[in-house]
Amino acid sequence: MKLFLSSYRLGNNPEKLAEFFGENKKVAVIVNAVDFETPEIRKEKLDRELVDLHTLGLQPEEIDLREYFGKESTLREKLQEFGGVWVRGGNCFILRRAMEYSRFDKILNELQHNKDFVYAGYSAGACILSPNMKSLDAMDNPNIIPEGYKKEIIWEGLNLLPYLLIPHYQSVHPEAQGAEVSVQYAKENNIPYKTLKDGDVIIEEI
Repeated sequence: MKLFLSSYRLGNNPEKLAEFFGENKKVAVIVNAVDFETPEIRKEKLDRELVDLHTLGLQPEEIDLREYFGKESTLREKLQEFGGVWVRGGNCFILRRAMEYSRFDKILNELQHNKDFVYAGYSAGACILSPNMKSLDAMDNPNIIPEGYKKEIIWEGLNLLPYLLIPHYQSVHPEAQGAEVSVQYAKENNIPYKTLKDGDVIIEEI
């Protein structure tokens, strides 16, 4: 699987994301990290992602994981249409719940063996690949519970990275101070970590 992980939006290497997609330029856009917003604001944020990706020559289409809660097989079949996913930032704990309820997490674990599939995202959509998300509550409130979600907090990440990924580090961003707290937590607990400043992008294959 190809990874394009940004601290904020498309970062400084958007052309690389476009290059990752081969003949299948359809990209599933997941914005469940902002399910706590009003429907109007959520739509505005979704539309911005669609425009950005379309500008790169990709063919974006929203996949709302809420429509697949308890429907793993339906989601798996739907994702076969796409060459990759773009996962927007927001609240990583809400996003993690959505991935659990729809079993997107399980499906993605299977897709990691597909060398052509692209996982791309930023902020919450990137750091969720960490083994564990403890300390990220310094940036995101884990107790915000949108309608249709349970109160239980899922601290485990998707474990597709061997380190804690901390976005917005030393950046002009509201969560920059929280990123400093996360870095200190990682240091004190001997947790492998990597920071991203806004603009930075991790590009690799796993």
